Amino acid sequence: MPPTSNPTLRQRRFGSELRKLRERAGLTATAAAELLGVNQARVSMIETGRTPVSADRVRSMANVYDCSDDHLVDALAAMTGRRTRGWWEPYREHLPAALIDLAELEHHATGLRAALIVHIPALLQTTDHARALFRQVAPPMRQYEIEHRLTHRIKRQGILHQESPPPYSAIVHETALRMGFGGPLVARNQLKHLIDMSELPHVTVRIVPFGTDGFPTTGQSFDYVEGPVPQLDTVQLDSHHGACEFLDAEAQLSKYRSVLDRMESCALSPAPSRDFIRRLIQDT
Repeated sequence: MPPTSNPTLRQRRFGSELRKLRERAGLTATAAAELLGVNQARVSMIETGRTPVSADRVRSMANVYDCSDDHLVDALAAMTGRRTRGWWEPYREHLPAALIDLAELEHHATGLRAALIVHIPALLQTTDHARALFRQVAPPMRQYEIEHRLTHRIKRQGILHQESPPPYSAIVHETALRMGFGGPLVARNQLKHLIDMSELPHVTVRIVPFGTDGFPTTGQSFDYVEGPVPQLDTVQLDSHHGACEFLDAEAQLSKYRSVLDRMESCALSPAPSRDFIRRLIQDT
């Protein structure tokens, strides 16, 4: 397969995981190339995600690198080949690359968790709420930029409505429920939509009310995207105008998993959360 000059986040992650396996084995790229029977440039191209490889090649590399984690090897083997040409591809001409990478990341996710302080989760926003939100971005976007981001966001939500959707869990602070983007009618409809979505069997919404004692937070909203194995999880630091940051170091993943667990421990359970939102609707 010919190399690519512009690998996606998924392709770069695949390559970086193979590099981690090599480094854990104490091998240089040159030494690995000799054991694999290829040149060093080939190893470097694979590790930067620019050269597709077969599942058999991945298993050969894992064997050379003495990796005994069969689940990880199977997950990496499943990531081989050409990138998925999904609905997000046409947006590459119009949106930041990070937003395209996020859509592909969610497409392959086995589970999704989100923690938000000021905003409603993107996958649970109504069209009117999202449009009002984009209109408040600074510096202001042109109308066509808003529409591109809006349609992209709504299409991302399809992940929750497919035949076998991944489990989705969102922890939302009361602040986000009271922001009122778009005015009272838009705000009420958004809160009603939040209740409707939370009643789906694979969607969990938990609210953290004002005054909750010991509320843990990093000070930033984020998404935790689960991969087929924990080593392939990804954290996306949230930004509603497209400047996403992706984290995948083991220490970072552990940190954000811990934050989510602690946030869940102080949030209302799902049914009381729905009741809490209903009371807000009455007051809006």
